[in-house]
Amino acid sequence: MTTQPLTKPAPGTATAQWLTDALEPKNWLLVITLAVGWHAGGWAGIVWGVVAGIFSGVLPILWIKWGERRKLWGDRHVRLRQDRLLVIPGITVSVGSGIAVMMVFDAPPRELLALVVAMMAALAVFLLITTVWKISFHTAVPAGAVAVAVLAFGWWALAAVPLIAMIGWSRLVLSAHTLAQVLAGAAAGAGIAAAVFTWLR
Repeated sequence: MTTQPLTKPAPGTATAQWLTDALEPKNWLLVITLAVGWHAGGWAGIVWGVVAGIFSGVLPILWIKWGERRKLWGDRHVRLRQDRLLVIPGITVSVGSGIAVMMVFDAPPRELLALVVAMMAALAVFLLITTVWKISFHTAVPAGAVAVAVLAFGWWALAAVPLIAMIGWSRLVLSAHTLAQVLAGAAAGAGIAAAVFTWLR
């Protein structure tokens, strides 16, 4: 009896999966909301940064995991474009609720509110794009975060750009996106975030 040889994973697959998981959008959102909150309002700003992070990062991932457990879509990276059309509206509701909470209490630093509104604008644009094309959120979110960081903290924040390139590489190795989708995600994420943040801050 002969045994079939095991198929070896593509070179770099394990590293690519680790990068995709470690540098997923949620983590970028949690970092940038805390950083902008601190920059704009000190310790009080950090408190509001936590609030913004909960509505923009924590609740959305809980929503995704809820659907994953019920097999409404795949894993937390939501690989199928059609599934993203179900996931994005739920995330939009969460981010919109965060904006409402901030505005009702009229307490968050203006820069932090501008950041969260920029997230909402990006979600609206990306939902429209996702109806026909699977643009990359994995590069869009960090690119948007870096764009905001440059505007808020200075040009030194561009030091994080290589991380975006690494994420893009990981999405290509995992066959999760095409090069065009990776580049378009980064360009759209940075452009929308920079425009809205600059306008509202």
